[in-house]
Amino acid sequence: MNNYKNISGVPDFEACEYEAKLKDYCILIPIINEGDRIRNELARALRFDVASKVDIIVCDGGSTDGSTDASILKSLKVNTLLVKKGPGKQGAQLRMGIYFALQRGYQGILTIDGNNKDSIEHVERFIEKLEAGYDFVQGSRFIKGGHAVRTPFIRLISVCLIHAPVISLTAKHRFTDTTNNYRAYSRRYLEDERVQPLRDVFVTYELLAFLSSRATQIGLEACEVPVDRVYPKSGKTPTKISAIRGNSNLMKILLSNAIGKYNP
Repeated sequence: MNNYKNISGVPDFEACEYEAKLKDYCILIPIINEGDRIRNELARALRFDVASKVDIIVCDGGSTDGSTDASILKSLKVNTLLVKKGPGKQGAQLRMGIYFALQRGYQGILTIDGNNKDSIEHVERFIEKLEAGYDFVQGSRFIKGGHAVRTPFIRLISVCLIHAPVISLTAKHRFTDTTNNYRAYSRRYLEDERVQPLRDVFVTYELLAFLSSRATQIGLEACEVPVDRVYPKSGKTPTKISAIRGNSNLMKILLSNAIGKYNP
């Protein structure tokens, strides 16, 4: 286990490297107490041999439910577990993941939620676009080949009528599924001085909004690829965004991003 402390723009964290770097690309999975959802997602990745295409890196925000047990993660071909010790939420988890991935020398970084809603088996679609020269690749359930299954009505409306249009206007490029964390970034994009993702301003969902729009703002190439997003048939909707306060904060982030507040 290696400890990373006092790195500018990166929360303190621990890295448990079960294997060395094996692939040119990695996939970051931010989680906190996802329980069976992350185990099922990783089992799905194992079934589709995802680890033969990308190194799987779990970015834990401090889970206490046993879902990050080393023996379980190793059996499911997780390459590395990162455990955040510093402050912040999803944005901080992604910052530690991005820092670790860049230090390791990956040519591109994929991200995906850890709640088993997304088609992790489709990682190759993102890799193909990165290798074709795209710098930002957004997964979308709303384009041809993608599938939106049991999406809650309020979520559907907010994505299609508010979030995606605002991000598209900010980016000057049409995107259809901008709340979707299933996406990919080139190393060139993340290391561009006009981006600088490793900043403490990115605490919650600011980094997702910023990286959705910044690539095309600075003249880099972006595209979408079809993915599946399937909500469960019953039970609580797997999300960390609360209905009122969470959506209100998202709107503030969208507007701050639109006026360039997060630009370096």
